[in-house]
Amino acid sequence: MSDTTAGLRHKIASAGDLQAVVRTMKSLAASSINQYEQSVRALGDYARTVELGLSIGLRGIGRTDASTGEARRAKTGAISAVVFGSDQGLVGQFNDRVADHAVKTLAGLTDQRPQVWAVGERVQARLADAGLAPAGAFAVPTAVAAITALVGEILVATEAHQRQSEFSVLYLFYNRPSASAVYAPVDQRLLPLDESWRRSLAEAPWPTNNLPEIIGGDTGADSATLRALIREHLFVSLFRACAASLASENASRLAAMQRADQNIEDLLETLNATFHQRRQSGIDAEMFDVIAGFEALTKPP
Repeated sequence: MSDTTAGLRHKIASAGDLQAVVRTMKSLAASSINQYEQSVRALGDYARTVELGLSIGLRGIGRTDASTGEARRAKTGAISAVVFGSDQGLVGQFNDRVADHAVKTLAGLTDQRPQVWAVGERVQARLADAGLAPAGAFAVPTAVAAITALVGEILVATEAHQRQSEFSVLYLFYNRPSASAVYAPVDQRLLPLDESWRRSLAEAPWPTNNLPEIIGGDTGADSATLRALIREHLFVSLFRACAASLASENASRLAAMQRADQNIEDLLETLNATFHQRRQSGIDAEMFDVIAGFEALTKPP
């Protein structure tokens, strides 16, 4: 009986230590989610400034001139994609869901082999298993400060392939936090720019009465100013996608840790109940032995 009680006591101590680790990971995941969400909100003002600049740069471009060529390339050109995943575990089906969504979507867009970059070792392996071996891979940032460096690397890689005319359409695949669920896989066509979005920017009213102009008359679809603004728009879109993916990853980890915490709590309740029952049974047995011995000693011959 003593060995069984000692074993239960050891299990209770081990479960308590594991629960402490799980709750620490819960706190880290919740803190990371808030950190990435705040970074996206902080980027809002800069994104609004870039959109205002694009609205000025796009006003002097005709709708047909700006959209006909890109629409044709979007239908006939090669397709490239960036898939955001994770480098760490304890995220459930996080990488499987975004990889499956990317594979199915790309299969419906083109019969050619798309050019794919993976962000994260786990999603890279998942894409390779699905027959879509990535052409390159990037490490997942571990903090908000590292997202900018990752976005810069992605832009350099994609622009290098663009200059070689290896693709004309760029998609993003990532998990985004969802109200109905923890996260949901989504896709976004980053290039060429959506025509309805461009039209809405070009026709949007300016917030003041003085409409600005581009210095030096640098206007048109090939202007350096417009290209710089488009590059900043790509930076904002990639930053948001990466931050949303990281927030979803930590939300998935938080949900997993919450389930683990509840399971450990249930296990501790069962172990404690069993331990007290065994302990009380041992005490009762010892009391019965004492009483039986006392009665045997005091019983007249």
